[in-house]
Amino acid sequence: MRDFEYIRAGSVKQAVGICAEAKTKAIAGGTNLIDLMKLQVETPARLIDLNAIEDRRIEETDAGLRIGALTSNTAVAIDKRIRADYPVLAKAILAGATQQLRNKASVGGNLGQRTRCPYFTNIDQPCNKREPGSGCGALKGVARIHAILGASRHCIATYPGDMAVAMAALDAQVEIAGHSGKNRMIAVRDFHRCPGDRPELDNILQPGELVVAVHLPAPVGGTQLYRKVRERSSYAFALCSVAAIVDVKRGKIARADLAFGSIAAKPWFDERLSQLLFGERASMALFEKAADVLIEEARGVGDNDYKIPLVRRTLIATLCEATEVSA
Repeated sequence: MRDFEYIRAGSVKQAVGICAEAKTKAIAGGTNLIDLMKLQVETPARLIDLNAIEDRRIEETDAGLRIGALTSNTAVAIDKRIRADYPVLAKAILAGATQQLRNKASVGGNLGQRTRCPYFTNIDQPCNKREPGSGCGALKGVARIHAILGASRHCIATYPGDMAVAMAALDAQVEIAGHSGKNRMIAVRDFHRCPGDRPELDNILQPGELVVAVHLPAPVGGTQLYRKVRERSSYAFALCSVAAIVDVKRGKIARADLAFGSIAAKPWFDERLSQLLFGERASMALFEKAADVLIEEARGVGDNDYKIPLVRRTLIATLCEATEVSA
């Protein structure tokens, strides 16, 4: 780890001002950033500590719930309102890490976590996300965990988180503070970026912007599931995951919001699935059709080809469970 200057922010305004400076990183729980600094993947000249800002509240609003960006993952997962009204979010967080990590990891930091691609975390390997123009080692290398949707010739890394996948299914909104003094809102579904020709940009945050909260909509009801497929049941990143909110009324699907993890550089949400399922009677044939729509543009690079049938089966199994259709 290289030397750095440490600054403790006393307000969001101060933090925003300092974060606009080059080679500056914000830190809350540090569960991702510190690891990357040890590996010299991240080499900030200064760290701005946000913990004194104290925005750790989960508050009811006219529209739903507001979760402060410094709220720990544990606090969100155990909140009675979250467990009762947004169980898919609690389930995703509990599937995401060990208790110790959940106690430290913040909501804002979780949204901003970086890929676990081994070519990104090894500074001796080529990686366009870490060093633009150096190449993507995964394209012709070890790519077992990599993207099958939304990738580009510059990068096939995946977003590794669980929490944001559930938030995408819920259509949560991210509140962002910046220099203007007026916070802006953006959907979680639009917060992260596909790599395109700028793989070094993980999300839409501009220099000097900070996530200050996440807003959940009014309770949506229905059956809420989070299915995570991984190589072992203990702490491990997903090979693929599905966050599902499905509501069946009078024998027909009245709502089906589905988001997917670890198959793209962002939590993957395909509006076509909701449209295809809405108003239809639940059946295996319908779910197979939806799964085919999901994967119609999926592409592997060899090592990760297995993910295409895997996410197809996982979606079908999740829909069967949510609607009590026999597989």
